[in-house]
Amino acid sequence: MKNFEFHNPTRIVFGLDTVAKLSTLVPHDARVLILYGGASAEKTGTLAEVRAALGQRTVQEFGGIEPNPSYETLMRAVAQVRGDKLDFLLAVGGGSVIDGTKFVAAAALYDGEPWEIAERGGANVRQALPFGTVLTLPATGSEMNSGGVVTKKATHDKLSFRSALLYPQFSVLDPSKTFTLPARQVANGLVDAFVHTTEQYLTYPAQAMVQDRFAEGLLQTLVEIAPQAVAAPDDYATRANLMWTATLALNGLIGAGVPQDWATHMIGHELTALYDIDHARTLALVLPALLDVQREQKRGKLLQYGERVWNITQGSDDERIDMAIASTRAFFEGLGIPTRLSAYQLGQEAVEAVLKQLAAHGMTSLGEHRDIDLARSRRILEAAL
Repeated sequence: MKNFEFHNPTRIVFGLDTVAKLSTLVPHDARVLILYGGASAEKTGTLAEVRAALGQRTVQEFGGIEPNPSYETLMRAVAQVRGDKLDFLLAVGGGSVIDGTKFVAAAALYDGEPWEIAERGGANVRQALPFGTVLTLPATGSEMNSGGVVTKKATHDKLSFRSALLYPQFSVLDPSKTFTLPARQVANGLVDAFVHTTEQYLTYPAQAMVQDRFAEGLLQTLVEIAPQAVAAPDDYATRANLMWTATLALNGLIGAGVPQDWATHMIGHELTALYDIDHARTLALVLPALLDVQREQKRGKLLQYGERVWNITQGSDDERIDMAIASTRAFFEGLGIPTRLSAYQLGQEAVEAVLKQLAAHGMTSLGEHRDIDLARSRRILEAAL
């Protein structure tokens, strides 16, 4: 196991009717900006609950943050924060709203061109506004980590950033807020959490028994609850397990002291930026192909994954790896999420376009071994056709 430091300062407030606790979680003298996405937060009554909990505080709102939050939209929020001297942000939504709020928190106090925050991966963040979250879509884990992703529409650049200053002060997780989600978004959330876990688990053995068992438990939970999570929107127990699993998948715990991959995400980000495919769906496109291309580098963990997650114990090593990858693909497809670029009417031209973007963004040595160069990325993308 590698040396590591683990510190996660985010306070989790989990359970039914917990939005009311904002009354004590947000400072009484805060000048608050509520950030959210589309109309669903209003229609479902969540925004009304938030407003009621905030009481007599000075409160403004900013809506319209996209599923892939854009720099252009977020800069309008930054202008509102600066212009009206707001000092506390509250994200109400899923990972995109929370990611966007993190960017606003840093950009509002940044002395320079805020896009530099994304370009430098957050390394230049020296201060940030305090913020909290009310999670309505379990998927990204952004409610309990310090990272985010933002897209510059003008140039099709989708870049990630992180900073220790960008942990939410608190996150309110009420599983009942997920009851009205469309099945498509629930399926996306299941895949997102699944791939977040595999990015930290499916690398090479590091004798990190605790992290492995935690990761395998999360994967097994997602596989077990997936049918009910999609079919029964108001099953509180299932949605509670989905919400907590998605949070644990990317709060730093299972990644402490182990090698991590993230090539699936880097390639997937380019597909989203170029073709506006849902983030989770790009992960489903890339992961099975990447596991196949990288099977030798990941052999030990693929065999362990096949046995412990999918109960694959028969056959030669290569046959078991084939079955583990096939099981992964079948899991995604069973949720109605395609694993082939052709399902989006994309072919070789998309391969070339993504490779061009990877090169432009310096993504030429990806993976836990840094051995996924452009030639290997080509193999992965062509395997996903």
